[in-house]
Amino acid sequence: MSLKQDPNIPDPDGFYQELLAAHDGLSKAESDALNARLILTLANHIGDCEVLRDALKAVK
Repeated sequence: MSLKQDPNIPDPDGFYQELLAAHDGLSKAESDALNARLILTLANHIGDCEVLRDALKAVK
């Protein structure tokens, strides 16, 4: 599996709004913890270390 970098979410703006809404009312620490849980959940879902390494390189 290779890292998908082309748009792949049917409604990216809608998802972004949902992501922002998930952070409403959270402190910085709570927001950071939510992001960490989301990253780890998605990384587990992907389950391919090569893809995850490629993603780290892409965002660094």
